[in-house]
Amino acid sequence: MAHLLASNPNASQKLICSNLEYYGVRSRRGSRTTSACYRVGRKRRCGLVLQCSSTTDQDVRLQIENGSSGKLKQQFEYLVCEYGWKVRRLFENADEIKKASQVQAEAFHVPVSLFNDLFFQFFQAEVLSGLLYKLKNSPPNRYACLVAETAIDDPDSAKQLVGVIDVTVLRDQNVLQHLPPEAEEYLYISGIAVSKTFRRRKIATALLKACDMLSILWGFEFLALRAYEEDLGARKLYTNAGYQVVSRDPPWTSNWIGRKCRVLMIKRTSFSK
Repeated sequence: MAHLLASNPNASQKLICSNLEYYGVRSRRGSRTTSACYRVGRKRRCGLVLQCSSTTDQDVRLQIENGSSGKLKQQFEYLVCEYGWKVRRLFENADEIKKASQVQAEAFHVPVSLFNDLFFQFFQAEVLSGLLYKLKNSPPNRYACLVAETAIDDPDSAKQLVGVIDVTVLRDQNVLQHLPPEAEEYLYISGIAVSKTFRRRKIATALLKACDMLSILWGFEFLALRAYEEDLGARKLYTNAGYQVVSRDPPWTSNWIGRKCRVLMIKRTSFSK
């Protein structure tokens, strides 16, 4: 349950990443790009700020080129806009928090033969509690819950939250042993969930691409996640997104009744610090 759920420290509807000092912004009419200057330590940098990222790491890299330190942060409304979905950081309000917890609870709840509705209510409350804990205790640049919504441009139309994914900065030695010695931390992906009525519509793919964008913005070169070894559908999704299996759970941890073997999958972004 510790994997689940999210934060957005900014009340505005944009992803705010800290440690970025702007000197000024110059916009071009009719364009989604903005030229900006910012400070990293004592150095002044210039680059592009993209209001909505596209499908590749290279597009996001444009805004942090010319000497970026890798810890650069930028301001985004949406990290990914494609396949008819937009992915952004979770808004910190009661209604959206509840919606996100419901999507994840429905995805991870295991039905039982008796009193299923009651058990689901308890499970959803547990998920919601985990979310609220993350919101209260996680630094904004160490944890993020990303949500996918329908790409509706009509401001009078309610956008429907259809997918959720968690991104956490971790330093677990069980993962670090598969990374280069210079890698001290990585982004761990977990809690990926899509509403049942919206599955098989590229929402999970968009969520994973948003994690790639966030890894570049936060300056992390590696992303990691775990999947059940027998879940071929999920593993195919992650493989197509660029993740590779590097290890499996030890046999003695997965031989218990009801305990499934997991695989550790790692992806290296094309971002170079």
